[in-house]
Amino acid sequence: MGSIASRVRTRLVRLVFPAIFRVDVDLPMTRIGTNYGGWWVPSNFLDDLSVCYLAGVGTDISFDLGVVERFGSQVWSIDPTPESVTWMAKQDLPPQMRFLAIGLAGSNQKLRFYAPADPTHVSHSVANLQRTDRYFEAECQTVATLMGSLGHERIDLLKLDIEGAQHDVIDSLLRDNVFPRVLCVEMDQPEPVAVSRRSVARLRAAGYGIAKVEDFNLTLVRVQHRVPPE
Repeated sequence: MGSIASRVRTRLVRLVFPAIFRVDVDLPMTRIGTNYGGWWVPSNFLDDLSVCYLAGVGTDISFDLGVVERFGSQVWSIDPTPESVTWMAKQDLPPQMRFLAIGLAGSNQKLRFYAPADPTHVSHSVANLQRTDRYFEAECQTVATLMGSLGHERIDLLKLDIEGAQHDVIDSLLRDNVFPRVLCVEMDQPEPVAVSRRSVARLRAAGYGIAKVEDFNLTLVRVQHRVPPE
């Protein structure tokens, strides 16, 4: 019964998501990637000098490869999941693309990543969204720490498809004054809508606007270059 109620809730939340998170930035947008793994990004924001951190690989890098193919950007694909690490080792990646087997989090520490309820699924969750007891552990870093280790002073595109950890990462971005020009975030379900609204409100206060909503995926663009108030 609980599973049925959860599925019904998810369908209802999907229907109202565009009304809750209204688009307020009018830009030409391009969708890159498969139906499952694709995202909307501004059509003319990225180029071959752009630095892109794309967290959440699973076994679909159509978006990552598409960003390289369309814009020539420098891409770091990020995912500590053992299945993803094994799968990525078999892929023929272009020279602009690198893979990092770490997690993004709100702090630098080793965290537990809990397995999905369906064993055929790949994505694991630090937030344990599906309330399972199987997990692996992996080292995690903040975006600011990763930027420092890679020698980057800016990020042009950050994708967070990280199964409930996105809110801690967003908090760390604002705390560390890291403002990617484009931010693609999946508001993973199930979680209270109020949690997603809080994160989006904080991002809007930091100068971001919503350029696209697709299911639970939001594409935000920083339109005001200012540090959010304390």
